[in-house]
Amino acid sequence: MIKTWQLPRRTFLRGLGTAMALPMLEAMLPARALAAGSAKFPTRMAFIYIPNGVVQNQWTPKQEGDSFQLPRILEPLAAHKDDLLVMSGLAHDKARANGDGPGDHARANATFLTGCQARKTSGSNIRAGVSVDQVCVQQMKEKTRLPSLELSSDGPRMSGNCDSGYSCAYQFNLAWRNDTTPLPPESNPALVFERMFSNGNKPQEDESRKRRREQQKSLLDFVREDAQQLEKKLGYTDKRKLDEYLTAIREMELRLEVMAKSPVQLPSGYSVPTGKPKDFGDHARLMFDMMALAFQTDSTRVASYLLAHDGDNRSYPHLSVREGHHSLSHHRNSPEKLEMLARINRYHCTLLAHFLERLKTIKEGDGTLLDHTMIVYGGAIGDGDRHSHHDLPVIVAGKANGNIRTGRHVRYSKDTPMSNLFLSMLDIMGTPTQRLGDSTGLLKELS
Repeated sequence: MIKTWQLPRRTFLRGLGTAMALPMLEAMLPARALAAGSAKFPTRMAFIYIPNGVVQNQWTPKQEGDSFQLPRILEPLAAHKDDLLVMSGLAHDKARANGDGPGDHARANATFLTGCQARKTSGSNIRAGVSVDQVCVQQMKEKTRLPSLELSSDGPRMSGNCDSGYSCAYQFNLAWRNDTTPLPPESNPALVFERMFSNGNKPQEDESRKRRREQQKSLLDFVREDAQQLEKKLGYTDKRKLDEYLTAIREMELRLEVMAKSPVQLPSGYSVPTGKPKDFGDHARLMFDMMALAFQTDSTRVASYLLAHDGDNRSYPHLSVREGHHSLSHHRNSPEKLEMLARINRYHCTLLAHFLERLKTIKEGDGTLLDHTMIVYGGAIGDGDRHSHHDLPVIVAGKANGNIRTGRHVRYSKDTPMSNLFLSMLDIMGTPTQRLGDSTGLLKELS
């Protein structure tokens, strides 16, 4: 049967205070492309920051090329090995002191996506550079409902002295709109959810939220009529995909409700981390699911997630790690501290594995959402004990619509600018620029 109508890509299910974007459906694809199997899907780009460096000899594969074996820390990613490009040798020179003295944690966060040297100040005269995600956003204009999505496990801080004379704005933000304006990330999953599905009319949004709270309604109750009308026009495959999508939305709502009622109970001897008194893993997985949902609905194609700010001193009771993460990163080669640090590094990889698995379950044409995405997972400190900013822990996950050849470990020459990777990613996104931070050219051996 030949399709005789096409659903606009930016179709929303609408209700009181609600505008729910839809996943990619066959009905949105041109009939010719659908018949030929040549439908194109947008490339998405994400950045995930991990703090305090890693135990490098348990992170870096010994073998290069496609015959590499995953070291202990990366083992939780085994099911996704063919979707990974592990990189060694990249550096962020502008995270080094370069005459500015201590403050490596603040500089690491500020430099990670900008490649620029942060001005050393704890006042309001902060300065870094435009981050790679925002360079992309500025060229993409209004292709998506949300220009970009900024997430954090910690919450934003825009002022104060956080690290040796550096403003907290450096340490708690990854995205920078311009040289002097960081974009505060959102750490409350409920607010991320509301932002993704609100219609921009505040009075209606407030009324919708009030009714849902008082009448114990789901967001789906407000778009049900729209959904039923749309379903009548869809084929079998799209009906199933729409049902799966709406089910996922409801499950996320329920998780948010449970999370709000479940404070963490820590055993004696453990401290509650600064910020939300909730389980870190549950929080992170929920934020990853939010990011996957944003990509699935093409609400945005650009996202960043500060899994934890550099210098974070969170303890991990379920790993039997009593000391704080930052404290352990100054291990001085203590076998006991290195073991606990490796457990933390490995645990963070289990959270990444959850995200990758989620993206893999979302089908797009003959591939998956992960096939059409590129995700940088890493940090701007290599060895936390020495505060080194070379041999950074960096993984790229996802094939970016065939533009990245994964399933390999590539070793670059020492001090290759990480900004070169970002420059190449901007090319892949169709938003090229001549220079980003301290970049010297496109990164080789991506494809």
